[in-house]
Amino acid sequence: MGASTSVAGRSDADFLYEFDREPVPRARLLGPGYFAGAYAGEHVAATEFVIGVTFVNWGASVLDIFLGLVIGNLLAVLTWTLVCAPIAVDTRLTLYWYLRKIGGARLTSIYNVVNAMLYAIMAGCMITVSASAVRIPFDIPPQLNWYPTDFRFVLVVLAVGAVVVTLAVLGFKRLATFATVCSPWMFLMFIAGAIAVLPELFRAGGDGFFDMAGRSVWTGQTPDGSEPMGFWKVAAFAWICNLGMHGALSDMALFRYARKASYGLFSSFGMFLGHYLAWICAGLMGAGAALLMGRHLVELDAGEVGFQALGLAGALAVVIAGWTTSNPTLYRVGLALQAVTPNWSRAKVTLAAGVVTTIVACFPFVFTGLLDYVAIYGLLISPIGAIVVTEHWIFPRTGLTRFWATQRGMALNWAALLAWILSVALAVALERTGVLHLFYLFLPVYAFAMVAYWVLAKAMGAGEQPARQANATQEVGGTPVEPPVPQRGNTSAWTRVSGAIAAMCLAACLWLAYCAATSSGDYRSALSALHRQLPIPTLLYFIAGTVFFTLRDRERRGG
Repeated sequence: MGASTSVAGRSDADFLYEFDREPVPRARLLGPGYFAGAYAGEHVAATEFVIGVTFVNWGASVLDIFLGLVIGNLLAVLTWTLVCAPIAVDTRLTLYWYLRKIGGARLTSIYNVVNAMLYAIMAGCMITVSASAVRIPFDIPPQLNWYPTDFRFVLVVLAVGAVVVTLAVLGFKRLATFATVCSPWMFLMFIAGAIAVLPELFRAGGDGFFDMAGRSVWTGQTPDGSEPMGFWKVAAFAWICNLGMHGALSDMALFRYARKASYGLFSSFGMFLGHYLAWICAGLMGAGAALLMGRHLVELDAGEVGFQALGLAGALAVVIAGWTTSNPTLYRVGLALQAVTPNWSRAKVTLAAGVVTTIVACFPFVFTGLLDYVAIYGLLISPIGAIVVTEHWIFPRTGLTRFWATQRGMALNWAALLAWILSVALAVALERTGVLHLFYLFLPVYAFAMVAYWVLAKAMGAGEQPARQANATQEVGGTPVEPPVPQRGNTSAWTRVSGAIAAMCLAACLWLAYCAATSSGDYRSALSALHRQLPIPTLLYFIAGTVFFTLRDRERRGG
């Protein structure tokens, strides 16, 4: 088979086609492994270095972290599984093109521009995080202000951004493959980094792990003496951290490829490997790095934390973590902007958006306030998710008609626009007056948006359309019949050997960190030895892992 062809006679160009304006056909649905890999790769990522450290700086306690994160992450998984994935599987459309049927072309354009801007800033932040590690060999100082203080950092950002944009242009399937290769190693790096700094943390005192953690890491106190974060804020943040993706339904773009709505449960690979274990490990790494350097944690960036814990391998982990987060985020930017650039392909839109995003990344303003920004962007777009949920599920059960606005030829669904504006105004009022903290606004704002939209739509005539509910699902794509499970080819010897080598390399990374932490000799010398040794199994893993995942994917597709 030549390089220009792939599966069943399709060319590689065919596989770049992402069904951006039509339902995904059942022949192109993906199995559970892609979603597990995509979520593990995206959420065991650059933000974890930043957020895990921020919890320490914001004065979270041990109980806040170990129990509060369980509650919040479980709620996030349930939102993906019970809200986002079912609608995506019903329609097989992206949110952006389903919203067009509900809100009309103009509302969709407004939403897509807002959404794309917010996601572009987030993707830019992740490029900045990657650049924070790349800067280290060039002796560029940490960039902790909202603007760059060294022109060399700008050059680093441009180089990192070029790689990110290229990967995003290649599309979802290639993003999932890239994340699948990277995610096992990244996950091990978080654990290895936490293990490597444990001796330094225990040197500060503590009888047992939790006692040490309470003294040196999650102390329940902030550096400046302000009010600590607290249990419910930790839980609430874990839930709303990805509000834009689950509650606001942006991840319809991913789950439209799912064979079943239950694949939403695979978001747990991201939440409990990334937003639980990785946040905990990042907190340990951050506190340990600060002790190793004799500096305050607030003075360190993500790249410095990774480098102090694991050397060049830790810095590489930060770089790759930034890529696997910014890639799918930038991919979403491309999808969002297609509605306002109908004559452009997704690849061309993503390329243009990537250029803007990379320029934004040169100004690390989001990096310095990531937790608040994540909550704000989720709240700004979540009312649209509530509107879609209302029209998709509530309308048929209450006598209102789906797509009533577009059936009337309305380019702008005024009920949806007003509900969105009123919901954002409510959020601003509740937060500015101090009634509710920013992290607690999701539920009241979401519920208000649902009620406001239903009332406004009914008042504007949503109940006066002829009954077309029976075929409503088919109009937006239908629920495809469960496709037959593809016949897998035989596993070749090369696949088995490369997989075994990749697994041994991962085990070696963990073993080296354990040996450094339990060394009976000088700890600093053992840590330096770890920094020198770790790049070797890392390099071998990426060679063997790439071969393994490539061969396994080809065999599963019958190629």
